[in-house]
Amino acid sequence: MGDELGLLLSKLTTSDHASVTSISLFVALLCGCILVGHLLEEYRWMNESITALIIGVVTGVLILLISRGKSSHLLMFSEDLFFIYLLPPIIFNAGFQVKKKQFFRNFITIMLFGAVGTLICFVIISFGAMQAFRKLDIGIGSFDIGDYLAIGAIFAATDSVCTLQVLNQDETPLLYSLVFGEGVVNDATSVVLFNAIQNFDLTKIDARIALKFFGNFLQLFLTSTLLGVLVGLLSAYIIKRLYIGRHSTDREVAVMMLMAYLSYMLAELFYLSGILTVFFCGIVMSHYTWHNVTESSRVTTKHAFATLSFVAEIFIFLYVGMDALDIEKWRFVSDRPGTSVAISSILLGLVMVGRAAFVFPLSILSNLSTKSPNEIIHFRQQVIIWWAGLMRGAVSMALAYNQFTWKGHSESQGEAIMITSTITVVLVSTMVFGLMTKPLIRLLLPMPRHISSNASSDQNTPKSATVPLLGSGQDSDCGNFGNFSSEPIPPATQLRLLLTIPTHTVHHCWRKFDDTFMRPVFGGRGFVPSVPRSPPDENAPYLQ
Repeated sequence: MGDELGLLLSKLTTSDHASVTSISLFVALLCGCILVGHLLEEYRWMNESITALIIGVVTGVLILLISRGKSSHLLMFSEDLFFIYLLPPIIFNAGFQVKKKQFFRNFITIMLFGAVGTLICFVIISFGAMQAFRKLDIGIGSFDIGDYLAIGAIFAATDSVCTLQVLNQDETPLLYSLVFGEGVVNDATSVVLFNAIQNFDLTKIDARIALKFFGNFLQLFLTSTLLGVLVGLLSAYIIKRLYIGRHSTDREVAVMMLMAYLSYMLAELFYLSGILTVFFCGIVMSHYTWHNVTESSRVTTKHAFATLSFVAEIFIFLYVGMDALDIEKWRFVSDRPGTSVAISSILLGLVMVGRAAFVFPLSILSNLSTKSPNEIIHFRQQVIIWWAGLMRGAVSMALAYNQFTWKGHSESQGEAIMITSTITVVLVSTMVFGLMTKPLIRLLLPMPRHISSNASSDQNTPKSATVPLLGSGQDSDCGNFGNFSSEPIPPATQLRLLLTIPTHTVHHCWRKFDDTFMRPVFGGRGFVPSVPRSPPDENAPYLQ
């Protein structure tokens, strides 16, 4: 009995030591990615995503050689690791740092691209893959309609990081806002679509099932958004009423971070979209909660959220680079290497066609509905928006693992082919298209000689956190409607404005509602009472 117990303890100790070794090496690789990315920053040809992919591939080769072809991983992928720990800080920071003025000024166009456009791309990729795979007979005939719809959701998810790192939001505010906003809404829409597919039996699809599926999609979208707004408002109210920071900055920062994470977990608990929930929670927190905390907490939360998001993104791309050489998956397709290449090529082609099918028509539709020349999306900008959505990244990989693996392992040749094809698409689109992004943008949008001095933002605040949620009338390009708060608009004029310039009218109504009801209750810029700080804590002088 004693010998068996000793053997068990020995195995556990060995396993724990192996885990510690793997984690230590992975953390060292993360540090290496950050340092190499810093050295390459001035060139701006390679961003951290591409750097992490390349380092991951090189590391995978070394591990394969050391293990004599047994493995290329340091860690095994887990859907929980991605969806519970890595994705929330990425999406929350996107909402927390978003330039809300530009985001909501172009909200209709962003929703057109991010929601309607993603649905169009989803349909084209799903049915295009179904027809192509069945016609070419490439060995995945066991897939049903649900699998093909899942493929559409997987490859409809974009990754516009490469483009955003080249674009300057002060030089091209409209273009940056559209690319950024579409990327976030697109990820949320893709995940909501994927979750809706998992909840339906689509083997016998008909008009009733399709209508119910669309209704479920809208319900998930709206309820997830509402939950994020409510949790954000709750955090603002709690911090405003208690003003925790006058006693402890640590507690104040902890409440903000935990409430943000709570919004995501509540969405998962109620089977909603955590991405949408945590994104809009971030927007609401930056508009209300962030202004209710002390100055030290503002600086801390700004950099803490950005750092967590940054590390999570590098972690994901580093793993994808290592997984590209997973010997187990490639063994499944070793007898048919041309099949994986064919599927990857078909999927890349469908992605390009699907993007073009909605970017250019919806841009024309947006241009027809706008009255301001500053909001016109020109053809060169349309090409950049199309190009920015060609890259595939972390969300596509996570959804593919969720659909075609079980605990990181593929159980059939068809599933292994889809995983290897997804990895190929992510690698090619991120590395090849990503490296071509800067010269393409510089060709289509030459660098202006100077940038307006009033376009710069305060470095001590999150991006656009000091402007109202739906824009400031004093600096908007609205002609005679620039100063909404100067005097009330008669009802007849309001109706005429709503028909001619609906966005600006909504801005005006929201600002009145926000100033009259929301900010007095939940706080925000200019609505936080001045509370005297308590004497400094002698035990924690570094916090004062």
